[in-house]
Amino acid sequence: MARPTLKSFKKKALDKPGVKAAYDELEPAYILRKKLIEIRQKAGLTQEELAARLKTSKSNISRLESVNSNISPKLSTITDYAKATGYKLRIDFVKERGAK
Repeated sequence: MARPTLKSFKKKALDKPGVKAAYDELEPAYILRKKLIEIRQKAGLTQEELAARLKTSKSNISRLESVNSNISPKLSTITDYAKATGYKLRIDFVKERGAK
């Protein structure tokens, strides 16, 4: 019996009651962390180098970038992170489907 692919596993899991809602709730945190890693790498920085710029520890950067982290970073932390990598933070709101 072949092992399921991640794509097929995800599709099957999201069909279960409650899983899709939980997945959607976590999506913004996942997107943020993915973007943090992306801009750090585009800046050519390691976690250690970024930590030095932000006067913090590598482990703090690692936790900030971890999808499994339970921390919700402050807006000022994200702003400082962006600035240290040569970026400016921009926030946008998108109307939800079906919202009035």
